[in-house]
Amino acid sequence: MTAPAAPVPRKPARGALPGDPRPQERLARIVRVDHAGEYGAKRIYEGQLAVMGKGPHGRTLRHMAAQEREHLRYFEGQLVARRVRPTALQPLWHVGGWLLGAATALMGERAAMACTVAVEEVIDGHYAAQLDHLGAAESDLEEKILKFQAEEMEHRDIGLANGAEQAPAYPLLSGAIRACTRAAIWVAERV
Repeated sequence: MTAPAAPVPRKPARGALPGDPRPQERLARIVRVDHAGEYGAKRIYEGQLAVMGKGPHGRTLRHMAAQEREHLRYFEGQLVARRVRPTALQPLWHVGGWLLGAATALMGERAAMACTVAVEEVIDGHYAAQLDHLGAAESDLEEKILKFQAEEMEHRDIGLANGAEQAPAYPLLSGAIRACTRAAIWVAERV
């Protein structure tokens, strides 16, 4: 009697490295992190509106917040349809997003706009990287991400047009918010 043959190791997908997530896990990460990001964005605008909602930028903030709520609704539906769990850190996003929005708004209108610019520039790169991994079978998701990416760039442009770069300590403020946003993306994909 011969011993059973050893299983043939699976060859990683073309371009994949050992330890990279498989396509289904990558897709789950995309949905999870995008849901978390849109939830955080909604909370940032809620924090800014709590401070600046009755001021000259209130209408602009409400417009951007409405788009973020639309993005969030889409990804909430994707979580359910694809049976993907949300990030376990959503309570942190709830508090942290609101505090970031309120704190930058308390620093002034330009600082609030600097927050928007910093976050949206990171999100632009994040969405672009995701689009590189979506295949033809994910055309609906790809179409939504492209639409949302364009709206995020609209938000960035609104922030720039409203003096974001004139915020006090703009390079420091912007750099800190970018770093936190990148860290939040990394964590939300995994936790």
